[in-house]
Parts: sequence; structure tokens; C-alpha cells
Amino acid sequence: MSFSFFPKSPKFFELFREQNRIIVNAATVLDKMVREFGNCETQCQAINILEAEGDVINRTIRRELSTTFITPIDREDIHEINSSQETILNHIQAVSNRIGVYEVSEIRFPARKTIANVKDMVIGIGVMLGRLGGGKEVSDTVAQLKHLKKECEMLLLSGLGELYDDFPSGPADLMDIVKWTQIYDRIDKLFNRTWQLTKSIEGIVLKNA
Repeated sequence: MSFSFFPKSPKFFELFREQNRIIVNAATVLDKMVREFGNCETQCQAINILEAEGDVINRTIRRELSTTFITPIDREDIHEINSSQETILNHIQAVSNRIGVYEVSEIRFPARKTIANVKDMVIGIGVMLGRLGGGKEVSDTVAQLKHLKKECEMLLLSGLGELYDDFPSGPADLMDIVKWTQIYDRIDKLFNRTWQLTKSIEGIVLKNA
């Protein structure tokens, strides 16, 4: 009977895709929250449930990594993808919670559009993860995500500038600026970590080509 150290059915790629599916679902709920801007509490709860599901996948990947002798890609690359996806999901949760807790009166266009872009970015990461195990090219998807990331940067600058266009006329206006500064800060962390993962996957694909 022959014996091989290589796992017969490596689970990591499947787990990454399942992790991404949860992230896409959470980004879709967040996108719906800012587009329709209604029933924020229910949508925040939905994202919290998805975050808990993502945490289970994260722990499963870490457990698999600790018990698998030979992995399909470098161990540090598995850790990077896993931790980055966990962080992205946490940032989505943080954005939704801030919108819900701060009770803003409206959703500003830069935030709404940036969140829509982030949803497209995490969908694109799912495409890249689907190609990871087969050594397929990802440069086309990277180019699309780079465009979305640059647009997010411009939207964020526009959104922050918009906050200070009019001098606050009272405490309520000043508080609105504080709230939106906090929300934009989390959105900034969200799309930047998404772009960081994009670059990481691109490097992993090139390394294993």
C-alpha cells in the first residue's frame, strides 16, 4: 500500500472560498443597509451572525493548519489569507455597527458608493481564490480591483472634504462631523485591507505558478 504525506483532498482552498462567501454576504447586507437606509438594527444583527460564522471558519483553518504536515501553499500564505479575510469581515461589522449606533440622519453618497465598491472588491477576491489552486492568471481581476480601490480613495477624500465645507452651526452639526469621521475611518480600513489581500493573493499565485 502506497503512502503519501500530501493530503488527499486539501481543505484550505474550499475553506477560503467559504470564508469569502460569508464576507460577500456581509458586504451585500451592508450595501443594502446604506442604499435603503432602513431597518438598520435587523441588518446589523444579520452581519453579526455572519461574523460569528466567519469566526468558526477562521478557527477551522487555524486548526487545519496546525494539524496538516504538508500544505498546498506556504503556511504563512494560508495564515495571511485567513487573517486578512477575518479582518475584512470585522471591518464590515464595525462599519455597520457604527452606522446603526450613531443613528445618522442620512447616508452620504461617498460612503454609499465606497461600500458598493467594496462589495465588488470582495466578489473579485472570490474569483481570485477560485483560481488560486489551479495556477490561473489573476492579473485581470487585480486590475479591476485596483481601479475600484483608487475610486474608493477619491470618494473618501471627497467625503471628508464635504464634512468641512460648511462651518458647523451648532452642536448637532459638530456631532455629525464626529460621527462621520469615525464611519469614514472604518470604511478606509475596510477597503485598504481588502486591497492588501488582493495584492497578497496575486503574490501567492505568482509564487506558485
